[in-house]
Amino acid sequence: MRAPLGTTLVLATLLGAVAAGSLDGSGRAASAAPAAQLEVLSHVDPGGGISGDVFGYKGHAYLGSWRGTACPALGVRVYDVRAPRQPRLVSSFADAKSEPLVAGSWTEKVVVQPVRTARFRGDLAVTSIQACRRGAFEGYGLYDVTDPTQPKQLALVRTELPGSHEIWLQPRGAKAYVYTAIPQSELRSSPDYDPQTRTATTPGPADFRIIDVSDPRRPVQVGEWGAWRNLRINPKDGRGRFVSTYVHSVIVNKAATRAFLSYWDAGTVILDISKPASPRYLGRTRVPGDPEGDIHSAALGKDGKLLVETHEHGDSLPHFFDISNPKRPRYIRSFRIPGEQALPGVLPYYTDGVHDPKVRGNVAYFSWYRRGLAVVDITKTTKPRLLARFVPPAAADPGGACGGSPACTMVWGVFPHTDYILVSDMASGLWVLRLRR
Repeated sequence: MRAPLGTTLVLATLLGAVAAGSLDGSGRAASAAPAAQLEVLSHVDPGGGISGDVFGYKGHAYLGSWRGTACPALGVRVYDVRAPRQPRLVSSFADAKSEPLVAGSWTEKVVVQPVRTARFRGDLAVTSIQACRRGAFEGYGLYDVTDPTQPKQLALVRTELPGSHEIWLQPRGAKAYVYTAIPQSELRSSPDYDPQTRTATTPGPADFRIIDVSDPRRPVQVGEWGAWRNLRINPKDGRGRFVSTYVHSVIVNKAATRAFLSYWDAGTVILDISKPASPRYLGRTRVPGDPEGDIHSAALGKDGKLLVETHEHGDSLPHFFDISNPKRPRYIRSFRIPGEQALPGVLPYYTDGVHDPKVRGNVAYFSWYRRGLAVVDITKTTKPRLLARFVPPAAADPGGACGGSPACTMVWGVFPHTDYILVSDMASGLWVLRLRR
């Protein structure tokens, strides 16, 4: 663990670059001048491999991990950030060292929620699990993190290939549900799937699953939905460079009555999940003139009336939709960081694009791969305004994060938490920031 950054020359340099616009891995500042500043409170490089997404809950940062070239199965690292200038590693779970069953896997996504049911009362975590070695565990894991220093495994659940990619957890009254994306399950799990041609004629189990975890030791799948079976959209249909239609990610609203499926080339699909056993299609998004698709993630704002959608390709941007009528999502506009153009280098083609969105009040937070973190005022969604930027210094490639470059900046995740912001960078780990306006 690195020592926390104080008000030293390093901090002053980073803040000076943020005030001027941004700082990339080479130290170049962009031309735009944001209206606020991001103060670096601390930084932790966990080492050992590539960091995944980050989730904040009750003063703790839950940092996922990615496969990389070595597939170290680092699991989820838990940091106490209640003293945000002094993060402290307090535990890990779903890692090969403490749970040999998950060796050869990775856990990029984790969500933590308070759950109060007849069978469980406490803080529940769910993590996606995918295999990076033949025969390794694929599915998801449920953990009791009521005491985050001593996570307890409650269940490991296997699914079809390729396991749970992205996942959500939401309590609903006296029940709790997990919602997960199992990409291309309809295709690859088809009873007549041909692995040579990668084709099938009959839909298999759906890409989107709903699991009742009211008793997290005995999770039970209660519902599913797939675009092939329900909308007759073949998984091989699509557009652009990566032609495919599958569920990449899912979120739900706080009431657990609507699900938002990032359905790659088919847009964000909106479902009524009031009855978990029978999800009902409402509508889907379309960005005018979009040749690529590649819908990756989503976030909600404005009391559930705003959908922020991100795509994962080239110079992709976040897009805003009015979903007051979920049957007819209305495109509002997109947002581009002022003055930004495609960056040179040999990194994967999608790393100029935006990755994940988060919304808190009238502020949107975007993890933008090698463009870093962008904080945007969305008080007026027709006129979004850049507030601040933070681009971590390039860090040595920990094994597959930098696409062949020896070092890179690669911001994966962001999570606004209490009065600070958690940021995960694939190469350099966890950053704790504070927005000063």
